[in-house]
Amino acid sequence: MALLTLCLVLVAWTGSCYGRFNPLHHSGAASPYFDAPSQFGIAPSTPPQCVVDQAAYIVRHGSRFPEPGSFAGWQALFAKLQNATYAAHGPLAFLPSWVPPVDDIPHQPLFLSATGAREAFDLGVELRKRYRFTPGGNNFTVWAAGQQRVVDTAAYFVQGYLSQGNYITTPARNRGIIVAMPDSVNYTFADSLTPSTGCPSYSSGDTSIKASNFRSTYQGKIAARLSHYLDGLTLSASDVGIMQDLCGFQAEVDGDTRFCRIFEDSEWEDYEYAHDLNYYYGSGPGNPFSATVGFPWLQAVTALFSTSSTLNASQAEGAFIPPPLLMSFTHDNNLPPVVSALGVWNTSDAPGVYPLSTKGPDPRRTFRSSRLVSFRGYVALERLSCDPHPPPSAVQHSAGHVSPSAGTGTQAQKFVRIRINDAVVPVPGCTTGPGASCPLSLFAAHVRRRAVVAGDFIERCGLQGVKNATGVLDIFAKVPSELAQSFTLLVSQPYAVAL
Repeated sequence: MALLTLCLVLVAWTGSCYGRFNPLHHSGAASPYFDAPSQFGIAPSTPPQCVVDQAAYIVRHGSRFPEPGSFAGWQALFAKLQNATYAAHGPLAFLPSWVPPVDDIPHQPLFLSATGAREAFDLGVELRKRYRFTPGGNNFTVWAAGQQRVVDTAAYFVQGYLSQGNYITTPARNRGIIVAMPDSVNYTFADSLTPSTGCPSYSSGDTSIKASNFRSTYQGKIAARLSHYLDGLTLSASDVGIMQDLCGFQAEVDGDTRFCRIFEDSEWEDYEYAHDLNYYYGSGPGNPFSATVGFPWLQAVTALFSTSSTLNASQAEGAFIPPPLLMSFTHDNNLPPVVSALGVWNTSDAPGVYPLSTKGPDPRRTFRSSRLVSFRGYVALERLSCDPHPPPSAVQHSAGHVSPSAGTGTQAQKFVRIRINDAVVPVPGCTTGPGASCPLSLFAAHVRRRAVVAGDFIERCGLQGVKNATGVLDIFAKVPSELAQSFTLLVSQPYAVAL
């Protein structure tokens, strides 16, 4: 019965049932969003004596069509399959009829798919209900790197977040505002949601070529196995890479999961591990400059968590007050640096797990690209306000008086916890709070220690003497920010009006 239930869930999402192994949960950056399973046995729900009073998310954009380079690979595969005479049978019998899932080349590659729009909208709805920060009618501000698919993700998120009620007669209320900024440029330095481009030293630490070397150990074997199902045509190692990419991409673009079914579980594990190596050594803990570029976001959020303000965003006497929910939208390569800055997913009690081996996956590793940089993947920090004890099983109510909710009493203390794609990840060495959270003061001390690991942005990036170079992210406190060159965009709610 449990297996049937699992199959029904997978059918609803992917259109097919893979049993207990779902390739879409092992497709690295090509995975549509899914809630990551707990690696540490910590429930994702808020502890009963607590309430989240501040939260900050840094989010990859939603599912998209391929970039032009990847799409060229799809077209090359299509041409190879169409320009040959061969017989296909077994799991590859669909190849002669397969066509790339792109039918409007000027408007689809690079941009969000419908799945990506839904992922962002759903996250807006989910977080509005989870935190209940924003009263009805209040405007809401988010931040985004300036590439269109990132801005579009932010816009769909805001539409979901503000989808309650109808404010067509009061257009100044319930408005979404996106603070956007230049994307992947070298002149805003740390004051950016794509800071790695502003650090000249960063690329020298990128050894993601290890992922390509690992792919060469398995793709040829898969090509040989699959070629047995083709009489008159031989697949290459590069064909295998494209076909495995198409599992995740085609599933989210048009729901076709046929490419997901032709590979064995172990082949998906190797495919995922190649993504792990790419992100671990390219933009994650294996890059010595990763923590350097991820730290400014962590530092800015920690500073806000350490203040008492939990007001909604507004312009008060010319000063911008950040909202209690800080939403930052960016690209996949900007999430692993935050993981590095936090110091998570790079240690193990078992020897030999880290740094990641280039020989093959270790099942004991916690660094999993599919659970971090999936489409709409995120790293989040939550500030919890917690009472000393769980709520009582019985409460005496006095007429006309609303009883205080959990975490709002005079003895409530502040704690912090990390969520990565919904799963709670403990702060290293600090799990004494409710739900394995970390007391705010100790979390701030942890961040100060991580500052030593990250180093000074200006010095480590070789920016001494460079005009306007900064190691500080000020976008949450300054709207607009002069150094970040940010600007604001208005998100209209999709109300239907008469033509």
